[in-house]
Amino acid sequence: MRIGLVGYGHGGRFFHAPLIASLSGATFVGVVTRSPERRQLLAAERPGVKAFDSIDQLVEAGVDALVISTPLEGRSALVLEAIERGVAVVSDKPFASDAAEAFELIAAAERQKVLLSVYQNRRWDSDFLTLRKLIDSGALGSISRFESRVERYSPQTLGNASGGGFLRDLGSHLVDQALQLFGPVNKVFAQLHFSAEHPDIDHGFFASLTHANGVISHLWGSALQNSPGPRFRVNGSQGGYTIDGLDGQEDALIAGRTPKTEGEHWGAEEHRRWGWFEQGVERERVPSEKGCWNQFYQQLQSAVQGQGPLPVEARDALATTRVLDAARLSSRRQQVVEMAAIEFDKQK
Repeated sequence: MRIGLVGYGHGGRFFHAPLIASLSGATFVGVVTRSPERRQLLAAERPGVKAFDSIDQLVEAGVDALVISTPLEGRSALVLEAIERGVAVVSDKPFASDAAEAFELIAAAERQKVLLSVYQNRRWDSDFLTLRKLIDSGALGSISRFESRVERYSPQTLGNASGGGFLRDLGSHLVDQALQLFGPVNKVFAQLHFSAEHPDIDHGFFASLTHANGVISHLWGSALQNSPGPRFRVNGSQGGYTIDGLDGQEDALIAGRTPKTEGEHWGAEEHRRWGWFEQGVERERVPSEKGCWNQFYQQLQSAVQGQGPLPVEARDALATTRVLDAARLSSRRQQVVEMAAIEFDKQK
């Protein structure tokens, strides 16, 4: 498979390029970037991977799939351009600025019979895979409450949040994970937090989702949290699971380590970072599954070759976008929002 990348900012450089370059049986054809500084970085970090001025030039060089990793503002036009060229497309997250835009992209892909996926890489986080295994095995019993947090102190990132703030940026991961675990949502209540320095960018959020199956998901995200809570805390009838900290794949990629350089050690978490199973006074470590963001591209490769499903369906991202829309509406109205009350005829 021949893959091209559009954008060589933080996301393209660290979250996509290393994984594309590590993919067996694939060729990393090139990157669309016009920035002289980013072209210099590309030449130094990825010798042999060419820089292109436009999607047209990259497609003409021959690609089977294009990955669009640019800021949310203006990204939909690039996704549509790639779709019109008839190649499989991966959109970075957040998928769209609202549900109507998400549907427009999906409709275009279906009309052109083009594969369209969304880079929800945190489905392959070590902690999420471990939690999913515990739930699927019945070890926690019937789940009543799911708590999920990505909290950090990084004020320098406020100006780079996609889609107007951290609800749509970080929230796209947390909502996607909640939907994957517990299914559709009936009700949403949310609060967004702003600062005087950035009155239009939410630096933190809390969202409560009531799933159709009765599970309650509580989600937190923040760029200004000095004392982060547990990454996951899950209450079940047979016990609970907690784990602190973030999956280590992000730090590894930024440090220059990749699935190709680390081999079978990629994604393995040191035992002191494992989570805990707790029930009453009983408490024991739960070995963490290996994280594997590279699975996204392996599954994309199979899908493009007609040998399996997409790693993430675009309509999953539409469902996430609708919940994020409802959360923003809830915060503005300061009330619970019923998902069924939100009009969006195009999705039916």
